[in-house]
Amino acid sequence: MPVNRITRARVRAASVGLTLAVLAAGAAAGAGPATARPVAAHQAAAGTRQSAAPAADCGAAYRIEQKLTGGTTWRMCWRYDSKAGLVLEHVSYQPKGEPKPVKVLNSARLAQIDVPYDDGSVEYDDLTGFGFAQGLVNLAPGECPGGTIRTVRVPDAVDPAHPDVKGLCTTTRSRGHAYRMQGDSANKVFQTQGKDLLVYTVNQVGWYEYLTEWRFQDDGTVQMNVGATGSLSYDDYDAGDGRGWPIGKGARAYATSHSHNVFWRLDFGLDGSSKAKVEQYDSAVTAPAPGGQAPTNRTTRTAVTKELAGDSKTYGWWRIVSTAGKNADGHARSYEIVPGPSTRYPGRPFTRHDVYFTEYDKCQLFASNNPGCAAGAPRSVDRWVNGQTLTHPVVWMNVGFHHIARDEDQQPMPVHWQGFSIAPRDVTAMNPLTPAELAGQNGHWRPRS
Repeated sequence: MPVNRITRARVRAASVGLTLAVLAAGAAAGAGPATARPVAAHQAAAGTRQSAAPAADCGAAYRIEQKLTGGTTWRMCWRYDSKAGLVLEHVSYQPKGEPKPVKVLNSARLAQIDVPYDDGSVEYDDLTGFGFAQGLVNLAPGECPGGTIRTVRVPDAVDPAHPDVKGLCTTTRSRGHAYRMQGDSANKVFQTQGKDLLVYTVNQVGWYEYLTEWRFQDDGTVQMNVGATGSLSYDDYDAGDGRGWPIGKGARAYATSHSHNVFWRLDFGLDGSSKAKVEQYDSAVTAPAPGGQAPTNRTTRTAVTKELAGDSKTYGWWRIVSTAGKNADGHARSYEIVPGPSTRYPGRPFTRHDVYFTEYDKCQLFASNNPGCAAGAPRSVDRWVNGQTLTHPVVWMNVGFHHIARDEDQQPMPVHWQGFSIAPRDVTAMNPLTPAELAGQNGHWRPRS
């Protein structure tokens, strides 16, 4: 959206002010806004507790606990940061048959949304520079079907007299087949439909509205996505250098192309320990050997012991490995990083890599324009990769999207998503959704001849 820095801030403030005015008018008329009422702490606890298993380390009002239809329970705490917005902490996963929750993450949060425009006129750091957290908006009941909308106290609220926003949705959603398998006899089909716990907020920055969603699947996978929607700027704007795209009638109005570089920060706590290992896997494909039927593919494992700036590539991936726990088969639990589609932005040093592994530092919270704890400290993630040994690794994921506007972006603008996931690797001995009839088929269930 071609809005300069001053206009962008004013637009957001004006939008929030208008919202507050509407709410005040509704209250005066005796009719509140069309949002769900806040849930009292004791009601929230009664409505979400699913078992007697240990709860996440937080009060009931800040606890999320959901047992999904496949038997998997996710537990976590939430809080709201003055710059990062929603922060999830003490995240654990307990599939059916697992005697106790398996801790996955100490914390998970957005770490920056960097938005440079193609004509070089502006660049926004939405989290630390443009009031992302203060732009939390109220959600209508229809936006959280079958779920609960929780009231969030927004720090440094634009209107200090109205800091509470009904802006956090927790609900469940189907995602289609979790698996399907037809037996050899073709007499029985094993299939189940997957279910997710969805936790999300909507934050307005300028004319954009960001949907920040966290999907916790019943198979242990966690998906992290940011969707950008809202409006293109209502002002006509001509980039004047060929970088704009004509919208509307003829070629009178232009929208400037720009990038969205979204960063996430994940602090793993597998099996309750922050001491984890990072491993990198690379595969090399070679031509078939004489007499061979297919090329050879060999995979090598490299221990990542020092801080690293890495790039996604074909036949390459990373995993975070527990040093404190193993599954029932005796294999170390781990989570694999699964990148989503990305357009890597080469314009800034901190956006030139897809993932960074850094040693934990409580002052390093944002990938760029980091406020930090000490004057003169490096302020971006690329400068924190300086050879330290990794004992408590923190993962910074960067996913880029180059937004070239189109006629279909008006009005309103369809959501464009960017994100990634982390997938369990050896967290359980078998598929956590395995039906009882197949529970004995672990390992080479068909004897080799």
